[in-house]
Amino acid sequence: MSFRQLLLFLFSISSFSFFPIQSRELHIVSQISLPPMPAPEIAAASPSYNGESPKTPAVFNVLSFGAVGDGAADDTQAFKLAWDMACHNDSAVLLVPNGYSFMLQSTIFTGPCLPFVYGNLKIDGTIMPPDGPDSWPRNSSKRQWLVFYRINGMSVQGGGLIDGRGEKWWNLPCKPHKGISGTTQRGPCDSPVAIRFFMSSNLTVKGLQIRNSPQFHFRFDVCHDVHVESLSIKAPAQSPNTDGIHIENTDNFQIYNSVISNGDDCVSIGAGCFNVDTKNVTCGPSHGISIGSLGFHNSRACVSKISVSDSVIKKSDNGLRIKTWQGGSSSVSNVAFRNIHMDAVRNPIIINQYLY
Repeated sequence: MSFRQLLLFLFSISSFSFFPIQSRELHIVSQISLPPMPAPEIAAASPSYNGESPKTPAVFNVLSFGAVGDGAADDTQAFKLAWDMACHNDSAVLLVPNGYSFMLQSTIFTGPCLPFVYGNLKIDGTIMPPDGPDSWPRNSSKRQWLVFYRINGMSVQGGGLIDGRGEKWWNLPCKPHKGISGTTQRGPCDSPVAIRFFMSSNLTVKGLQIRNSPQFHFRFDVCHDVHVESLSIKAPAQSPNTDGIHIENTDNFQIYNSVISNGDDCVSIGAGCFNVDTKNVTCGPSHGISIGSLGFHNSRACVSKISVSDSVIKKSDNGLRIKTWQGGSSSVSNVAFRNIHMDAVRNPIIINQYLY
């Protein structure tokens, strides 16, 4: 469906509940706890005492730890050494400098770190993984590339580039777009998420460019208080499963002022999420902005307090979508879509209770 004029609408959903219908008396209660009351706002930082100035953050440049930055040498160990040093400093900047290209293997950057005052990963250069599945080490996970685990109070920002080098992964025979009419062929199919945050809180991700992830570009699992802003996420329209930002079991999440074009959902909101605010996002080409899919493998899932506003969706299969799997039990409530401009969108608003 094509929209060539501004589509201004207010679409509020007070409650959606999807349950398998077996009898009129059936009532299934989600096993996921209801969301707690909103957490109190964090108090402003106390002023310094005795007239002391705030502590100047220490800068840990990955070049100082042996990184080469020629796009070919393995710089993983240098990044991990720099991370360990920054993690044990309460005022640190881990610097990825401009003018260099760093190749990293699949890596987990683990916390908890000292309570950060100026905790900052500043990416000004280029970071990239090995080039395709044949270059991926056999003993490394092919489901994730860079993981940040149990981190509290960190910002990731800069004007650099994260290049996922996803084309060889997209061309695996198992990918749906390679077969006739979307059919797939047998063979290994695991593909890595580019950037994953797991069990982390008080995060800011700002100003980054990320392109051509093998699978999801960003994934947030079991995270709390996350602010994402001014991101540029790009992948070809035919690249499979390249969601821009995917979240699961995550709350108090903000996505603002970003541009996303890819081969799947610009933003996908999975089970266990609440208090998610998406504003001023330009999405497309893509599959739109989605809640779900929910209820996979007969599971139960709840999503609530979702807002999408002041955004543009263009050249997309779908605009705003809620999708659930047959057989599962899901509840979607307190959803608001406001002031969305759509252009060349096949299904502006779609609720799908029988996915695939």
